[in-house]
Amino acid sequence: MRILVTRPGPDAEREAERLAALGHEPVVGSLLVIEFAGDVPLQLDGAQALIATSRNALHALAAHPELDAALALPLLAVGEGTARQAQLLGFADVTIGPGTAAELAALILEELKPERGPLVHLAGETLAVDLKGALEKQGFAMRAPALYRATPVRELPAEAARLLSAGELDGVILMSPRTARTFAALVAAASVVTQGRRPVCYCLSEAVADAVSPLGFATRVAARPREEDVLALLDSEAASS
Repeated sequence: MRILVTRPGPDAEREAERLAALGHEPVVGSLLVIEFAGDVPLQLDGAQALIATSRNALHALAAHPELDAALALPLLAVGEGTARQAQLLGFADVTIGPGTAAELAALILEELKPERGPLVHLAGETLAVDLKGALEKQGFAMRAPALYRATPVRELPAEAARLLSAGELDGVILMSPRTARTFAALVAAASVVTQGRRPVCYCLSEAVADAVSPLGFATRVAARPREEDVLALLDSEAASS
């Protein structure tokens, strides 16, 4: 299957390699550009733990001058992929969350206590879930330094546009509602949707599927909000077709 990979930066290349290993033909067409803000203070004083809901935040942290101080703290990761990235970066105390920010908030309420100190959410400028607000309502002092900015591209990547127009794209992987909204807007603006064969959108969650729904493309939602489950869903459909 010819699959459009929409993730930004190194995550796109890694996902493309995994697709190729499964026998698919990946086409990288990143829809968000990640810009790191390396001079933002992490606000670690007195913090009891770090929270990571995005691998992009960990990519930004890798070049941050306060990396060593951050590595000394426990880290709670939203899911397995983010946890693996944290471990590769050098974190020794990593808690793996259930896969979504909302579920991670529930885990934090079980594992941590507000009186032990503030939590630092290693975040981006735009967040899909207000984890800070949710935990502050439960008495936690929250800090959320914005370590990166994700900016949507202004037009559909040329190869993606060509394949869509020709009906030669089998699927699109969409890993966030913002990416899905960007994809829907750019496809509509480029007028590349034909009445011929349309790709299936393989989505991380129902929220992602809802965001791409204006296109009218078929959508499939992973059983769990993990990259592994999205790829397993795609591979299963390819094997049965």
